[in-house]
Amino acid sequence: MDDPADSPAARWRGALARFHVRWDALPGNVRGSIWMSISGLVFAVMVALIKHTGRTLPVIEILFIRQLFVLIYLSPAIARGFPAVFRTKRPELHAIRVGLSAVAMTAAFTALVHLPLAEATAISFSRALFTTVLAVFILRETVGWRRWSATAVGLIGVLVIVRPSPEHANEYALLGLLSAVFVAGIMIVLRLLSQTERPITIMAYQAVCLTVIMAVPAAWLWVTPTWEELLVLAVIGGVMSVGQYTNIKAFAAGEAAAVAPFEYGRLLFATVFGIWFFAEIPTIYTLIGAAIVIASTLYTMHRNAIKKQPAPAGPSDGH
Repeated sequence: MDDPADSPAARWRGALARFHVRWDALPGNVRGSIWMSISGLVFAVMVALIKHTGRTLPVIEILFIRQLFVLIYLSPAIARGFPAVFRTKRPELHAIRVGLSAVAMTAAFTALVHLPLAEATAISFSRALFTTVLAVFILRETVGWRRWSATAVGLIGVLVIVRPSPEHANEYALLGLLSAVFVAGIMIVLRLLSQTERPITIMAYQAVCLTVIMAVPAAWLWVTPTWEELLVLAVIGGVMSVGQYTNIKAFAAGEAAAVAPFEYGRLLFATVFGIWFFAEIPTIYTLIGAAIVIASTLYTMHRNAIKKQPAPAGPSDGH
């Protein structure tokens, strides 16, 4: 008789237990960096699927069906907390967030469908730069000359990617830029909402309201998806949930300053997928502009980390 301890299931459980021991032994920043790299890969898969589906279905329909699946995934949590889950002290901020999200996602998805993946991804990274600007005017945050300089350099990188000129007018690149601005606005609103609202309340309002908002234009432009397209859309919703989960795990495991830079691995994955599946070769402008945007964003993150540390005695050197 075979020894049960030597069965494939037992060997698998043993290997899994050894993996958990080795995984837990890794430094937190290493685990966080791995989680963030996985998150970058997952989100790159998502945008590639959106681009593929956008060839045959209207963008607004993709958004609606994706939101519908997100709502389905969240329904158990919403049902458990109903009606308390919708109690809020800041209904106006939820309305602003939903409105910004509707515009941001429509612009971003349209840009993804029509731009090379690498270019659309590089433009999306500029949201951190716009968040710095909006934080000054809306949240009254103090930003010194170093971070202002880094933001200005980053915006120059965006201009290198977009190349706005009569000879190179690309409305889809401008849509990607518009999306980045609106996402920055969403980040500001989320900072305000997080002061009084529970995460499930923020997610519930977003899921329900966006699904309703997207339903009207989606019905007007409706193209009946094939079963294959419907499956891909379901996968997009699931992949997005996985991406958010791995992103949360990354910041839970490691320090933000150590983990966040690995998000930029998404550009590498997007470039590979663009070349492999869509025959998109990034231009030299995209590569140079992306390098400038990423470098300026990383420097801004570095300055933010320094600002959060206790200030030593002596004169400040600015930010």
